Amino acid sequence: MPGMSHPLQLDNPLIVAAFHRALLHQLLVVLGIGVVLAVAWNVAFALYVRHASPSDASTGPVGAAAGIGPGAARAARAAAGGVAGPEPLARRLLRLAVGLLWLLDGLLQLQSGMPLGMPSAVVKPAAAGSPSWVHAVVNVAITIWSDHPVEAAASLVWIQLGIGLAILLSPRGRWSRAAGAAGAAWAAAVWVFGEAFGGIFGHGLSWLTGAPGAAVFYAVAGILLALPESAWHGRRLGRAVTAAMGAFYLGMALLQAWPGRGSWHGGSGAHAGNLVSMVHAMAGTPQPRLFAGWIGAFASFDAAHGWGINLFVVVALAVVGAALLSGRRRAVLAGAAGAVALGLATWVLVQDFGFFGGVGTDPNSMLPQLVLAAAGVAALVRAPAAVPEPAFVSVREVATAGTARRWEVLTPAVVGRAAAALAALAVIGVGAVPMAAASTNPNADPIVTEALNGSVDQVNSPAPGFTLTDQAGKTVSLASLRGKAVALTFLDPVCTTDCPLIAQAFRQADAGLGSEASRAVFVAIVANPVFHSIANVDAFDRQEHLTGLPNWLYLTGSLEALTKVWNAYGLQVSILPAGTMIAHSDLAYVIDGRGRMRAAFGSLPGTTAAGRSSLSTLVDQELRRVIGQ
Repeated sequence: MPGMSHPLQLDNPLIVAAFHRALLHQLLVVLGIGVVLAVAWNVAFALYVRHASPSDASTGPVGAAAGIGPGAARAARAAAGGVAGPEPLARRLLRLAVGLLWLLDGLLQLQSGMPLGMPSAVVKPAAAGSPSWVHAVVNVAITIWSDHPVEAAASLVWIQLGIGLAILLSPRGRWSRAAGAAGAAWAAAVWVFGEAFGGIFGHGLSWLTGAPGAAVFYAVAGILLALPESAWHGRRLGRAVTAAMGAFYLGMALLQAWPGRGSWHGGSGAHAGNLVSMVHAMAGTPQPRLFAGWIGAFASFDAAHGWGINLFVVVALAVVGAALLSGRRRAVLAGAAGAVALGLATWVLVQDFGFFGGVGTDPNSMLPQLVLAAAGVAALVRAPAAVPEPAFVSVREVATAGTARRWEVLTPAVVGRAAAALAALAVIGVGAVPMAAASTNPNADPIVTEALNGSVDQVNSPAPGFTLTDQAGKTVSLASLRGKAVALTFLDPVCTTDCPLIAQAFRQADAGLGSEASRAVFVAIVANPVFHSIANVDAFDRQEHLTGLPNWLYLTGSLEALTKVWNAYGLQVSILPAGTMIAHSDLAYVIDGRGRMRAAFGSLPGTTAAGRSSLSTLVDQELRRVIGQ
């Protein structure tokens, strides 16, 4: 009956199975790419060993692996990255930590609740309390995800794993900087569409609860990794990063201290402050009992001492910020230690590690911001001397300059690094390509309708005949439609809920058929025992912009004739008490050109756009199947 549709549960078995199946198929693609690259590396190694001469033997890092001379080894290192000397400690620390965080985020996306839980449990709560324009932006992502939950969830797994691998496996040169830039770009997209701008335009923004969004710190880290490596020489970058982090902590202290934001009181129940409310919510998240006990105890303590806790947080943030902003070595080290202690306590007691509950997408904001602070401190106190960065030298330039033979430049180490970078890029592509395709497809996947209403029944029996009148007053029978595929449904011309959506789904299916539309006809039969005149039918057509469809028929007739058709097709129609509206089953059928019923939709989607567009795709597929037979 109309209005009886229900939201899908996060563990819907059909969606979860499709998600796992998509991941398995994409994993096979990734493994195939890995095999191809491994074969390429082994071929390069075999060619190198075949051409290398004994006089090229060396104990250098590259030569030790493959017997290459010192001159060629230097050329190979230049071709691989164009830099000399070890990677700066601060950059290595940032790169390894951020790469591991991206891998963790990708693995968290494997949770079974992600396909259906991301829009409702992650994105919508992040946008709560934000202005309407923020909701408009976020709804773009929600619509795409809701229409294509399996593709979207699987894509995020591979995009984030690929970014993490690219950052970890590309320590130097252009590949490494490109990996950082890719991480920054994706983090910016996540911050806008997934975190609703980190909630900075909403109410109750607080450093304790994750402001200004974890993705901001991923983006900043990516930007730092995308800088030329010479930027990490000297202490200038370290001063800039620690000063920026100091200013950030001071700003968060001011925000936390601002009156009227619900931070200065604990309370309980309806009068609970923001922090108490969040901690209680975290305590109810499915997680190990030990952690839930910690969170519950802290929630009770904060409820009784909310003012004192907020004062401590404000003072601690201000002291940490001032120490980092000072630029003095001892003060910066002390400030960094304070930031780590305060951040880890907040991560455990307030943010509850960030990834419990089945739809946690990352460890929240504390870990990435602490990684940034640590990298800034390392760049300040352990920076290598400032030296000009060597110009990048390509493999082709070295090979054609006469300084080394081609097989000396294309060493296994060089080819291995390139293969690793290409493998990471391929992993990103395995996720990005389906995501891009899904974002351009306005029709939801048929699996959404199937999950909501069950699978389409494939049948092969004679369709009950009928003779009725169309919207133009002409007599139409099922026999008169022989030779064409028929999509049949039942609509109430005065309905304002499901029926317009079903009509639009049929209209979308007609558009999806393209040139095949001339071989199909879309038929609706009135499902209202009170309002079933041609005038009612015509008004509905004009309202739903169906008058221009040449293969659209909206049929009606006498109540006796309509009742016979309803009974023949199993449609239940009843007038609700007080005559408020008509209740009827939502059914649809596909009939082939010989008048045989080939597919039956036992129920149709409710008022969700995803249900409507997935229905159109499903009807389109069934019609194509019938037309092609």
